[in-house]
Amino acid sequence: MNSEATLLLALFIPLLSAFFIAANDDRPNWREGATLLASVLLLGVVLSLLPAVLAGARPTVDLFEFAPGLPLRLSVEPLGMTFACVAALLWPLNSLYSIGYMRGNQEQHQTRFYICFAIAIASTIGIAFAGNLLTLFIFYEALTLSTYPLVTHKGTPEAMRAGRLYLGILLSTSIGLLLLAIVWTWAIAGTLDFMPGGILAGKVEGPAVAILLALYIFGIGKAALMPFHRWLPAAMVAPTPVSALLHAVAVVKAGVFAVMKVVVYVFGIDFLSATGASQWLLWVAALTVLLASFVALTQDNLKARLAYSTVSQLGYVVLGAALATSMGVIGGSMQIVMHAMGKITLFFCAGAIYTATHKTEVSQLDGLGRVMPFTFGAFLIGALSIIGLPPLGGSWGKWYLLAGTADAGQWAMMAVLLISSLLNVVYLLPVAARGFFLPENSNHPGASRHPSLDKEGNMREPNLEGNGNSAWTGIREAPLACVVPLCLTALGCVLLFFFADGLYALLAPITAR
Repeated sequence: MNSEATLLLALFIPLLSAFFIAANDDRPNWREGATLLASVLLLGVVLSLLPAVLAGARPTVDLFEFAPGLPLRLSVEPLGMTFACVAALLWPLNSLYSIGYMRGNQEQHQTRFYICFAIAIASTIGIAFAGNLLTLFIFYEALTLSTYPLVTHKGTPEAMRAGRLYLGILLSTSIGLLLLAIVWTWAIAGTLDFMPGGILAGKVEGPAVAILLALYIFGIGKAALMPFHRWLPAAMVAPTPVSALLHAVAVVKAGVFAVMKVVVYVFGIDFLSATGASQWLLWVAALTVLLASFVALTQDNLKARLAYSTVSQLGYVVLGAALATSMGVIGGSMQIVMHAMGKITLFFCAGAIYTATHKTEVSQLDGLGRVMPFTFGAFLIGALSIIGLPPLGGSWGKWYLLAGTADAGQWAMMAVLLISSLLNVVYLLPVAARGFFLPENSNHPGASRHPSLDKEGNMREPNLEGNGNSAWTGIREAPLACVVPLCLTALGCVLLFFFADGLYALLAPITAR
C-alpha cells in the first residue's frame, strides 16, 4: 500500500468504526471490541507513515477541490506526523480506560459516547494531516461539533450550561476570528497551503502582521489562551475519559498544534523574528501560564485543578511559538507530546479515584495512596513529568523552551518558565503527598461515604468505623481496565525521557531554513 492510500486509511478507520459501533448498540462487547480494534489499527497505520516522513517524504492526497486552488488536502509533514502519533497512541489507552470507567460508573448513552469519540479522533487526524488552512478549518470545526455531545454527556443542567459555553466560545472565535484570518491570508497571499518558511513574507507588513497573528491566535480558541479559556474548566463536568480526550488526545492539543502550524508554515519563524510581530504574544502566553497556575492553587476539585494546570501548560506551547526561534519551536512542539502523556496520566488517575471511591476533592484524598498505590504512584510520576523533572519526558520540553528563551534573549520569559515550574510543584505534589502520607479521616466533612469497587468490579461499602485511621484497609484500586492504562501512560512519561532523541529528529526539519 502506498503512502497516499495509507493516509486516506488513517482518516477513514475511525469513521468506519463509528458506523460499526452504532450497529452494535445492543451488544456492548462487540461495540467496545470495535473501538479497541479500530484504535489499534489506526495506531499501526499512522506509525507505518513514520519511516517515509523521517526519510523526507511528504505524502499528499487531494480529496476534492472546492474551487480552483482550494482543495481539501491531506499532507504529512513532521509536525503533523508528531501530533497524529500522539492521538493514535493515546486512543487505544483511552479506549481501554473508557471501558473500565463507563462500566464501573454505569454511565448512560455509552454507544453515543463511543461514536462521538471515534468521530473526534477522525477529526483530529484530519487536523494533524491538513495540507492547507481550509482543510484545517473544516476538521477543526468537526472536532468542536463531535465533542459537544461528549461534554454534555451527563445531560444535567450543569453539563448543558458547560456545553453552551463550550460551543459558544469555540464557534464564535473560529468563525469570527479564525475564518476572517484565513480569508485575509487568501486575499494577500493567493494560497492557503502550508509551506516551509511560511507564505506571508513580502505579502504583508507593518502593524497588519501583528493584527493578522492576533486573529489566528485568538481565533484558535482551543489553545485556551486567556481570556478565551473558560470553556475548558467548565467542560470538566464531562466523564473523565472525555476530560482526557479534551486535555491530552485531541481538543486542546489540536489548538496548540494549530497555533504552531500557523506560526511555522503560514508566517514563518524568520518572518516573525524579523518583524517582531509576536512580541505581544509572549506576554499574553506568560500571563496565561502564571495566572492559570495561581488559579489552580485555589481549586479543591481535582479535575478543576488539573484543568487550570492544562491552561497554564498550553501557554508554554504558545510561548515557544511566539519566541520565533528554532529552539522555541522545537521546545513548544515537544511540549505538546510530553504534556499529553503526563496530563492523560493525571486525568486517568482522577477518574480511577472517582470510580473506586467517588471522591472528587483534593481535601478528600488523605490516606488513599496507601489503598490505591498504583493510581497514586502513577499520579506522582505524571505530576513530576508535568513539573519537568528528569528522568521524565516533561523535562525535555521545558529544557528546549528554556534554551529558546536564552536564544532569543528573553530573560523575563525564562523567569516565567521557572516560576511556573515551582507553582506546578505547589499544586500537583500535595495531591500525591496527601494520599501517601496523611492518615485517612472518615470523619472529615468532605469525606465520601460512597461505595468502592472490589477487585471483581462489584460495589462494596468502605468500613467507616473506628478511629478514622483504618477506614481503608488493603488495596482497593479501580477496575483493572482503568488501572492498566494509567500505569502504561506513567511508563510512557519515563520512556519519553530516554527516547527523546527520536522525537527531536522528527521535529528538527520544521525549523530548517
